Amino acid sequence: MLERWHFDRPLFYALVILSVTGLAIVYSAGGDNLNMTIRDSVHLILGFSVMIGLAQVRPTTIARWSPYLFVVGFLMLIAVLGAGTVSNGARRWLGFGPLRFQPSEIMKLALPMMLAWYLSRGPLPIKLPQLLVSGAVILLPALMIIKEPDLGTAFLIAATGFLVLFLAGMGWRTIIVMAASTAAAIPVLWAHMHQYQRQRVYVLFHPESDPLGIGYHTIQGMIAVGSGGLLGKGWLHSTQAHLDFLPQSSTDFIFAVFSEEFGWLGVLALITLYLFILYRGALIAYRAQDTYSRLLAGGLTLVFFLYFFVNMSMVAGLLPVVGVPLPLISYGGTSVITLMAAFGMLMSIHSHRSIAA
Repeated sequence: MLERWHFDRPLFYALVILSVTGLAIVYSAGGDNLNMTIRDSVHLILGFSVMIGLAQVRPTTIARWSPYLFVVGFLMLIAVLGAGTVSNGARRWLGFGPLRFQPSEIMKLALPMMLAWYLSRGPLPIKLPQLLVSGAVILLPALMIIKEPDLGTAFLIAATGFLVLFLAGMGWRTIIVMAASTAAAIPVLWAHMHQYQRQRVYVLFHPESDPLGIGYHTIQGMIAVGSGGLLGKGWLHSTQAHLDFLPQSSTDFIFAVFSEEFGWLGVLALITLYLFILYRGALIAYRAQDTYSRLLAGGLTLVFFLYFFVNMSMVAGLLPVVGVPLPLISYGGTSVITLMAAFGMLMSIHSHRSIAA
C-alpha cells in the first residue's frame, strides 16, 4: 500500500514514531496543555499531507520548480524587511490575516534545491566559476536574514548551502581557504553584531557571569539535562518545565524536558532514531540516479543532521543559544511543514528511482 503511494516505508514509520514522541513531550512541556498539543497535531497533519503530496511528484518536476521557489523565497525575504511583522525586536514574519510564517523557513528548502539545480547542469566536481555563482546564491539570502536580525538562522542556511557544495566535490584546498577567510572575518563580524548576540557567545564560555539574564537559558537547560540521570523522572514529571524554571520549554529547549523526563537511556533512544532517519536519507542519496537528485537528497539529509545536532548542543551548553527547533519534537508550524516537505522530496527521489530505471 505504502509503495503505491511512493513511500519509503522505514523512513515513514520512523517519522511517525518521532512525531508521536514529539506530541507527548509538547503536552508535558506545555504544562499538560491539551490545546497546544491539538494545535501541534494539526501542524503535523498538514506536514504529513505535504510530504505525501510531494512524494507523488517526480524529481524532474521538483527540479523545474527549484529556481522559481528560490526567487519567490528571496522576494519574501525582501518583503519581510519592508513590511514584516515585528516580534521581540526582530522583523522575521510575514502575516496574512491570522496566518503568520517565516520566509527564512522556505529558504531552508529553496537554497539546497536551487544549488542542486544549478550544479547539476554542469560538470562535477565544481570549478571556480560555479563556485563563485554558488557563493552569491548562498550569501544573498543569508545577508537578508542577518538584517532581520536572525544571525543563527542565517549561519545555518549558509551552512546548508556549503554542505551542498561539499557534496558537489568542492576541493579541500578551497575548503581550507574559505575556513581561513571566515576566521579572518570574525573580528569584522563581531564589530557588527548586536549586543545581545555578543552576550550569547560570551555566555557560552561563562554562563555563570549572568545567571539571571542572558545566561539563564543555558544554565536551566543544563540543569534539566543533568537532573534526568540514567532513567529520568518519568513523563509529565519535569520539574524544570512545570515549575517554570525553563524558558521556551516547548520550543527551542524541549530537548531539556525530554532529557529530564527520560534520562540518558531516553536520549540515547532518541539519538538512535535520528541517526536511523539520517541513514535512510543517506541511502536514498547514494542510490539516486541523477546528479540533481543525489545533491538534493544528500543536502537535505545533512541539513536534518545539522538542525538536530545544533539544537541538542545548544541545550547542553556546547553551542550558543540560537532559535533552532528540535526536528519533529519542538512545537512549531512553519518549521514542521518545511521539514516534512523535505522528507516528501526524499521519498519522491527514492520511490521514482525504479520508474526512471
